[in-house]
Amino acid sequence: MALPKLSLDEKKKALKKAQEVRSKRAKIRQNLKAGKTTIREVLDNINDDVIAKMRVVYLLESLPRIGKVKTKKIMTDIGIDETRRIQGLGNRQKQALIERLGSN
Repeated sequence: MALPKLSLDEKKKALKKAQEVRSKRAKIRQNLKAGKTTIREVLDNINDDVIAKMRVVYLLESLPRIGKVKTKKIMTDIGIDETRRIQGLGNRQKQALIERLGSN
């Protein structure tokens, strides 16, 4: 698939939009790490485009006391592919994450 040709203004708008998404995603991760929000609240807001397109790996690694090794184990146990985004989780997978990490 060929990339579209963008004008300078379109490129600036796209860069600004990407930066805003990264900032919002970083804020969500900070709130998770600080305990200001829970994984249940994040998974309930799946209609938010920023949350929907976040990788499950990044979400789990944002939780306190959950690192890369524990994230990989949790995802393997539940049957979530490491490239899966939040919007691609099934109801059973979301429920399993909430049951396992609900207190975070």
